[in-house]
Amino acid sequence: MGTKNNQRQICRVVREYQSPYSEPLVISAGEALAIDEKESEWSGWIWCTNQDGKSRWVPEKYVERKGDTGTALYDYEATELSVSVGEELKMGKEESGWIWCTNQKEQSGWVPADHVEKF
Repeated sequence: MGTKNNQRQICRVVREYQSPYSEPLVISAGEALAIDEKESEWSGWIWCTNQDGKSRWVPEKYVERKGDTGTALYDYEATELSVSVGEELKMGKEESGWIWCTNQKEQSGWVPADHVEKF
């Protein structure tokens, strides 16, 4: 057929999102994390702090939790992508209400799924 397997779905931004975080948190599988009880408007995410003291939201299923500590089960990058209305993005994986997207400048990061519309 006419579609290629390596083509990712395209979406258009319908609501602006500005990331409140300037630097991403990058964690590696096996890394120890401290877990805080912070409320999130998105379920399935927990607030984690690495041993360097950097904190970000991490998908709950990416962490083996033991009380207020945990171990990363997978490599993970907590980069949020700031986007503007009308921008077209290439979509990657979806996780608990967020989508990993790449913009026209080849910058990638998480965008709230309710801020985009799939083609």
